[in-house]
Amino acid sequence: MSHKRIPKRKAVIAAGSVVALGAAALILPNAMASQNGATEGAAPRTLKAADASDLASQLAEQLGEAFAGAYYDTGKQQLIINVVGDDNNIILAEKAGAVARQVDNSTAELKAASQTLKAKATVPGTAWSVDPRTNKIQVTADSTVTGARWDRVESTVETLGSGVATVKRSAGEFKTFVEGGDAIFGGGARCSLGFNVVADDGAPAFLTAGHCGVAAAEWSDAQGGAPIGTVETATFPGDGDFALVKYDDAATEAPSTVNTGEQSVEILQAAEAAVGEAVIRMGSTTGLNDGEVTGLDATVNYPEGTVTGLIQTNVCAEPGDSGGSLFTADGSAIGLTSGGSGDCTIGGETFFQPVTTALAAVGATLGAGDAGAGAGEEAGAGEEAGAGGDAVGGEEAGAGEEAGAGEEAGAGGDAVGGDQAGEVGDGHGQ
Repeated sequence: MSHKRIPKRKAVIAAGSVVALGAAALILPNAMASQNGATEGAAPRTLKAADASDLASQLAEQLGEAFAGAYYDTGKQQLIINVVGDDNNIILAEKAGAVARQVDNSTAELKAASQTLKAKATVPGTAWSVDPRTNKIQVTADSTVTGARWDRVESTVETLGSGVATVKRSAGEFKTFVEGGDAIFGGGARCSLGFNVVADDGAPAFLTAGHCGVAAAEWSDAQGGAPIGTVETATFPGDGDFALVKYDDAATEAPSTVNTGEQSVEILQAAEAAVGEAVIRMGSTTGLNDGEVTGLDATVNYPEGTVTGLIQTNVCAEPGDSGGSLFTADGSAIGLTSGGSGDCTIGGETFFQPVTTALAAVGATLGAGDAGAGAGEEAGAGEEAGAGGDAVGGEEAGAGEEAGAGEEAGAGGDAVGGDQAGEVGDGHGQ
């Protein structure tokens, strides 16, 4: 794959090998109409995913306690709203242009169940989020959850009652994806640059994963290279997984684009994720991969600690993809890669930090500038990508001879910053 040369002092979104996008349309069952025909004649609106997310937020406010979640039908381009209560709530939702369906579990009931899980089933290797398509909490346990820990999770789910939560196994192990030898490097770890932003003082900066930000204070665009950015703030674990890194050179051009290797996708806005929405992930190890959002407000129990408020997806990711961008084809910034299980051979779950929450927390706005790029001569740090990707920029396999940010670039070495720049945690930290 050829890559356009880009001046070294420009900011960049890390790039890799390009994978065909075209996510398959999600085929969902028809929404349930009210028993007395109250929905007859309603005409659901055809909506873009970003517009559907906005409408869902509006209806959540209008419906109050009757709102029980929402998801996006990509095939029909319709918003599905879950409603508890009488037909008046369904009429309200459908007049607004959504497809309404009556469900059993209210948002309050599902939140209470999530709190029970937090109190009784918080063990490393587990995660949970609300799946509005089933109107239940989906609990996921990775391969490390066995014996007494599995019994603890399963029995807690049973105590929630029938029809409230389900539990499933996930292949592999939840971990964060930090590893040596790729797009941005810090202290023996490598991650991916997410989105360029403008800090609250007007300085050029970028967002990446919080577990990358706590791994090293300074980041470069080449293994062993001079730092190009310094961590301003980082959150991990806890209420998110995000970090703000300011470019050391105040004259750095930080365009609001994602460089996919073949072309740059202009990022026009930050948007909330919607369940069912088609999304694309860019990472410095595996390049472009796509899938859909499967859950919101997810809680993930990594070995380093619990992280809340994440987006759950079926998009794959691998070590080195941590911090990389999750976006939509129409240019909406959605998330930053946090962690998960599986890989891009077998698939798996990957969790993302919502961009809107990260921007609000650090006081930044999406960057704007020349559509060029950055943190390396091409999209990353090296000339050809380490650990399995194509293009991340520099000479070959990072900025050294091998794709490592330490002496070895394993996906199972010591946590960030040791001689082996391995996975940092129990999530997909990319």
